[in-house]
Amino acid sequence: MPFVATSSLNVHYQISGEEHYPWLVLINGLADDVSTWDPQVPAFAEAGYRVLTYDNRGIGRTTSLPDAKDPKPYTSELLANDLHELLNLLKIDKYHLLGISMGGMIAQSFALAYPNDSTEGSEILSLSLCCTYAAPSLFCSRMFALWADMAQRMSIRDVMKDVTLWAFTVPFFLNRPAEVKEVDEAMDGLQMPLEEYLAQLNVIQTFDSTAALAKLAAEGKGLANLPPSKVMVLAGVEDILIPVLLSSQLERAIPDCRWWTTRGGHACSLEFSEEFNASVLQFLNSLQHRRKIVAKQQ
Repeated sequence: MPFVATSSLNVHYQISGEEHYPWLVLINGLADDVSTWDPQVPAFAEAGYRVLTYDNRGIGRTTSLPDAKDPKPYTSELLANDLHELLNLLKIDKYHLLGISMGGMIAQSFALAYPNDSTEGSEILSLSLCCTYAAPSLFCSRMFALWADMAQRMSIRDVMKDVTLWAFTVPFFLNRPAEVKEVDEAMDGLQMPLEEYLAQLNVIQTFDSTAALAKLAAEGKGLANLPPSKVMVLAGVEDILIPVLLSSQLERAIPDCRWWTTRGGHACSLEFSEEFNASVLQFLNSLQHRRKIVAKQQ
């Protein structure tokens, strides 16, 4: 497995797809490692994208370097900076960025910190913000506080098994027992220290991009300096954990961005992976098509 050392981490990452393909960077959610993207990576690579996945700080095979500071609790800005260092070290300077759940918050922080036309010299080709929000609302805040309490009183595995009940739809449990068993086994095998879980949980508890997005909108600027057609907000129509209402609020905070929904709940990328993948690819490929039309006109 490939690793690269940043200023504070030994980051585990994986690359799939041909070298000449455009880059697509996928950012995990809370307590998820690179395996979260197993239903997506082959489809995206086959569709003509070079896919980068990696383990965020605090999960999977990514570890802190000896003697390096590991500031806890984590923030979306810290994890966005981790990604920025990773991209620089891998010499990836043009890329589509897709984040799901907590990953969508990291993607927003990344776009705010490292917009196109900045001194960084890199270019975000598009932003896909999936099953995420601009701010958690009282509903999510109460839920996340309960998760923290459960993790400390019981275990992280207990929290994740409870989350599973609400991330998938009822028909998933009724009609796909083999896959339910696989999910349960994955939860049983989750290796994440309590301290790291709580540190990551803080990201989604404290994230709030509403003021930053409002400022951009008032100034007539796009997120990451992208035109709105290159930003997509996607939601699972039955999402309970991050309700569709909150994703819709995010979509309205980014004027004229693209809005997409798929079947399923918060785990729509797993339960309805083909539809999720098709939605993402339709969005990405529409950008390729628009670029070809502009080139022909010129």
